[in-house]
Amino acid sequence: MTMSLLELIQEGREVLSGLLHSLSISISLLTRHTHSRSSGPTDDILQREDGPFAAEIGHELQKQFAILPGGRGMNGNPIIVFPEFPDFSELEEEEVQNVLSYLSSIPSVAASGVGFNLVIDRRLDRWAAVRATLLRIAGSFPGNLHLVLVLRPTTLLQRTLSDFLFKYNRDEFKMKVVMLSSVTELHAYIDPGQLTTELGGTQEYCHDSWISHRTAIEAFALMVKTTAQTLQAFGTELAETELPNDAEATINLLHTHTLKKDKMKEDLQVALSQGGRLLECINEPLQTDPEYSMTYDELENLATVQRLLGQLDETQTAFDDFWERHHTKLEQCLQLRHFEKHFREVRPQLDVTSERLSGFSEVSVSPAHAEHVLRELSSHEDKACDVLDRALSLASEGDRLIENSHYAEDSIRPKCSELRGVCEEISSTLRNKKSLLLTALELHHALEKASRWCEDGIFLLASQPVDRCQSQDGAEAALQELERYLDTAPLHTLADRSAICCQYEAVLTTQLMDQVERVFQKQISVQEMFEKRRISLKKLAAKQTRPVQPVAPRPEVKSPLSSPNQERKERRYSADNAICKKVESPIHNGGTRHASLSEEEENLAVLRRHVMNELLETERAYVEELLCVLEGYAAEMDNPAMAHLIPSTLLSKKVVLFGNMSEIYQFHKRTFLKELEAYTDCPELVGRCFLERMKDLQIYEAYCQNKPRSESLWRQCSDCAFFQECQKKLEHKLGLDSYLLKPVQRITKYQLLLKELLKYSKGCDGCDDLQEALSSILGILKAVNDSMHLIAITGYEGNLSELGRLLMQGSFSVWTEHKKGHAKVKDLARFKPMQRHLFLHQKALLFCKRREENGEGYEKAPSYSFKHSLSMSAVGFTENAKGDNKKFEIWCNSRDEVFIVQAPTPEIKTAWVNEIRKVLTQQLKACRDASQQKSSDSVFPSPNSNNTSISLSPFRSSGQKNQKKQEEKKAETSMMSDSSSSPKHKGWNKASLSVDASEENDGYSSSEDPINSDAEDEGGRKLAPGKYTVVADCEKAGPQELSVKSGDMVQLIREGEEGQWFVKNLRSSKEGWVAAANLLSLISESKSSQSLSSSDGSVSGNLSTSSSCSETYTSFSDIKP
Repeated sequence: MTMSLLELIQEGREVLSGLLHSLSISISLLTRHTHSRSSGPTDDILQREDGPFAAEIGHELQKQFAILPGGRGMNGNPIIVFPEFPDFSELEEEEVQNVLSYLSSIPSVAASGVGFNLVIDRRLDRWAAVRATLLRIAGSFPGNLHLVLVLRPTTLLQRTLSDFLFKYNRDEFKMKVVMLSSVTELHAYIDPGQLTTELGGTQEYCHDSWISHRTAIEAFALMVKTTAQTLQAFGTELAETELPNDAEATINLLHTHTLKKDKMKEDLQVALSQGGRLLECINEPLQTDPEYSMTYDELENLATVQRLLGQLDETQTAFDDFWERHHTKLEQCLQLRHFEKHFREVRPQLDVTSERLSGFSEVSVSPAHAEHVLRELSSHEDKACDVLDRALSLASEGDRLIENSHYAEDSIRPKCSELRGVCEEISSTLRNKKSLLLTALELHHALEKASRWCEDGIFLLASQPVDRCQSQDGAEAALQELERYLDTAPLHTLADRSAICCQYEAVLTTQLMDQVERVFQKQISVQEMFEKRRISLKKLAAKQTRPVQPVAPRPEVKSPLSSPNQERKERRYSADNAICKKVESPIHNGGTRHASLSEEEENLAVLRRHVMNELLETERAYVEELLCVLEGYAAEMDNPAMAHLIPSTLLSKKVVLFGNMSEIYQFHKRTFLKELEAYTDCPELVGRCFLERMKDLQIYEAYCQNKPRSESLWRQCSDCAFFQECQKKLEHKLGLDSYLLKPVQRITKYQLLLKELLKYSKGCDGCDDLQEALSSILGILKAVNDSMHLIAITGYEGNLSELGRLLMQGSFSVWTEHKKGHAKVKDLARFKPMQRHLFLHQKALLFCKRREENGEGYEKAPSYSFKHSLSMSAVGFTENAKGDNKKFEIWCNSRDEVFIVQAPTPEIKTAWVNEIRKVLTQQLKACRDASQQKSSDSVFPSPNSNNTSISLSPFRSSGQKNQKKQEEKKAETSMMSDSSSSPKHKGWNKASLSVDASEENDGYSSSEDPINSDAEDEGGRKLAPGKYTVVADCEKAGPQELSVKSGDMVQLIREGEEGQWFVKNLRSSKEGWVAAANLLSLISESKSSQSLSSSDGSVSGNLSTSSSCSETYTSFSDIKP
């Protein structure tokens, strides 16, 4: 707000003007300078004087041809004395005029108005000089002349001439002139006390002292005048000054005015000090001689100086008061500008706080969601409290300004009211939302508590041992267990639906009401299940029956979920076979298989819902975390207020640091989360959602490929003030690097959740979709992992994208043999393998050397130097090399160059062999299709029409019949390879049969009849209880499964459902379940054990039988599985 200072200084200026007028009068008394009486009081002191000062005519005054000793005549006439001065006639007219004007201006106006008495001493001069002097005085004296007293020459001649000539020339002088013969006659006109000693008087006069006093008095008068003019100019400046509109300008103005004020005070102090010294000089004769009598001029000077000093003192006081008011005004202006600045800062923050607060929903879909929103709201509340405290503090500051009579009260008061109103509105909204969320959370906990009670009840029903319930004691114990559990129902279940609706009416949405209904329905269903079980158990307890051996899916093992009080999270993800497997109770007195299946379906549905809730809750939290990173870090990099905190290495590197996180967030926020929520009630069908969005999920590949660059940049700037300030604002306990890892963790989390859903969805409609979605997610993870290695290849001159899709990659020990090379080179190669990292593409196999890993985190990612490549259209391979089940051969050019490759494990070797076989089979099929196309163009195809593919094979064919036989085998092999070439590295299904090669042909051989039986033979075999030897290691995949190692002796006890066998490890004495399909490839019959029986009851061969054959595969040649 801009306003003038005129109102503030009006009163002070009036006082100051009056004092300045008084000063001007005093100065006029000292200088006798004429001025216009029509001028205003403040203009008097500012008028420019025309007359001389003592300092200006000091030289003329020093000649002493006219003096003003300070005496007075009989009527108070000022006396000017013209002492003896023989050279008076030689004085210039200007000198005489200046001195006479100056001397006539010294007495007061009143004294000057009576008229001057002139005493001309010419006793030693001639009449001619006297006459000239009188004429000159008559023509140049500026004042009013009362009387001219002349002491005529004393010589006889000159006295006679003067008497005669004076009478003759009297009228010529035009003034009253009296000729005196002696000083005695002079005393008759003027009292001797008013005359100097030269004229026979008693007055002491020192001309030099008189000049010194006059100079000092005039200098003091000029100083006072200058000070007065400065005061008036300063006051005018203040009057014309407008208050600035910003705090900085106000501070500058206050500083400038303060400096000027200090200068004014300094000038006033100097004037007062000089006036004091001048007063001491005037009073000095009195201090020396108390009897000293001052002249009229001295008394007049003394009074004037005293009055001037008094007025200066009053001026100083008035100026101090005026400055205090002006200073207060400027300080209030500065306070107002600070208040307005803080108001402009706080008000938008309140709007942002209110807007963010309105974005918090009181509606929650789950306890975790409610807790998440409540945590976010509490975090927002802490930030909001800081803003509210600032706003209320600013309002209190405004109140203090108003209490101190601030001039802008009308502007401050509405802003204070506005701040308090908005703060109250935000606080009220915050309280209401928090209250509603707490109420919703309370309802969710009640629903969760009731639902958990139902689930624990279902678990209790499912986990009761069937065989123990066949006896009367067992049935009674089970019945008591049920009764005890039902007694806990009032503490955990919901009792009154109407009471719930009334109590939580404020938060009951349609979705939440549906949850309430489902929980009540679930309670009814569980209670009905309990009632049916109670009826069955009561019948068993009432009637002793003959125990019937139950057919259990597995022997009794202590389940990790045997306690109903364990955490839900453990139940959610544990391999709980007691719930997941079908439980059949052959109770002959009313228990039906249908009831058992209904209970099991309900159990699986509960577990599916658990997994689905976990998927949705973690997805929502993931989206919130991404938004937090993008708003709290990425957006702040573009904030000008934070620019000074960003180091130079981070400038323009936002894309490097965050990758495509924004794209990932938009996909999950706008699409994926909403589509997942659509499957809340049918989690078994959520696989369709993943399949539909599988292409979109490939955006994670770009993020993961950028992660090493992001990690490197983070390590360079992790300690900078920018990240610390952002983390402080977000109140995160973890740094940005932890949140940059979230997308990598999220894409790997999906496959775990899909596995759990698949486990609990067997037999459901969406089971196939879940399996396909899991495979696709694993494919994305594999592609991401492979691409991370692929981008680290250096030295390859071609375009890697032209090699086709990367199928597999891994590290191997490699030996090379060149048959045409020197024997020593070949022998040396056998014993010194090279460590190579192999990349299998659709069109080529790359051999690279792994370089050392440096750095930390993602910077430890290795690099690979390209060494060699083989085109897949010109290679062949031998599946087993020299009896080592971890080695295989890859060769080209009719085995002129052979690479012996040793995998870390047999499982990895098998996976690579299967994948290579699949590539070569696809090439063979493509070649055969092309040949058939050519054959269809000719009526009589040439017998050598297939020469191209045959010539590339290292096998030697003996005739057309043998070739036709081989082609039939190829077709059979191609069908099998499609189902067995999935690259799996761990688990029961990944081990392959050990096949030794005993027959050599220069170290290598080929076989036409592989030992591996075909799929039909394997499907026809059955396992029988007995003891067997394990030929491959296998880790357990679940808590109830058994892990074994090669060489262990195991005993097959009994067969369960879903292809499971209960097995005991005789070495470790541990028991567990093993899939029958895995057993076929992992065990061999012990000498003391029974033989494995085939489907027709005949004894089959040992599963680990060695053969003297090895399988060899090549491009466009016979390929056997």
